[in-house]
Amino acid sequence: MNPAATAPDVLAIFGPTGVGKTAVAIALARRLRARGEDPVAVSADALQVYAGLPILTGAPTAAEQRELEHRLMGTVPLTERFSAGAYAARAHHEIDALRATGRRPIVVGGTGLYLRAALAELDLRPPPDPARRAHWRAAVDSAGPRHVHAQLAARDPEAAAVIDPHDRQRLVRAHELLDAGEQPPRGSELWTTHTRHPTRLFGLVMDRHALQTTIDARVDAMVRAGAAQEVEAAARHGASDTARKALGFDELLRGDVDAMKRRTRRYAKRQLTWMRKLPDVTLVDVSGREPDDVADELLDTLA
Repeated sequence: MNPAATAPDVLAIFGPTGVGKTAVAIALARRLRARGEDPVAVSADALQVYAGLPILTGAPTAAEQRELEHRLMGTVPLTERFSAGAYAARAHHEIDALRATGRRPIVVGGTGLYLRAALAELDLRPPPDPARRAHWRAAVDSAGPRHVHAQLAARDPEAAAVIDPHDRQRLVRAHELLDAGEQPPRGSELWTTHTRHPTRLFGLVMDRHALQTTIDARVDAMVRAGAAQEVEAAARHGASDTARKALGFDELLRGDVDAMKRRTRRYAKRQLTWMRKLPDVTLVDVSGREPDDVADELLDTLA
């Protein structure tokens, strides 16, 4: 018998920050074990890969990891830069190895690009030319993102049409690619129906007001648990620019908890907007529900 034919399908649980992905994954894993499976979670979070930021990034606790083994968490030193391409290589290795031994991979995360990197092949573009990146970053800082977006619209209307005029990072990257003779993305790079293995994708959603309340409470809990001290220590030890992208990193360095809450709520809104556009996602409303109840619904769809 072909081992690939009997390898378990990949499950993926995506959702906005604070929606309860970890709790649902653990509850689902208990049910899978009850029917004889051996599940392992593979993190698809751009910041949980870093060692030294478990509180700020909302990484599963030691107790949660005892309930469900998690891979690709806390494996990258804070001082290193990290990319979706580097993550993809590691995620593919973990997922392939798990399936080869009959274990069920459950990809869990809230970073859209990392979700795609784990489940599909990335169309990697050339690295940026430092001089061109510096040029366009300076242009955004001096003239403003709307002006740079208008310049992009003149150079490549199709690329400009899919980039938010306030998205500084994507604006800079689009101009960099054009300068290098490459074509910027014409649509979402965050999903494809062509996954590497058979995959069931679940998107967890929650009532907007309930999610905002949950996010605010979550941030307060992080601060009480020592997130500010964690960030200060990371900054002292030379955290890389990619590590410093963690939600709340710069805000907590300034002591501005309210700004961290606002930024997290905006990010969650973008996650939900993107997720609802996925072609093959099963949306599951978790509002007012316990993780066990949600896990039962997910399991029913796998029968």
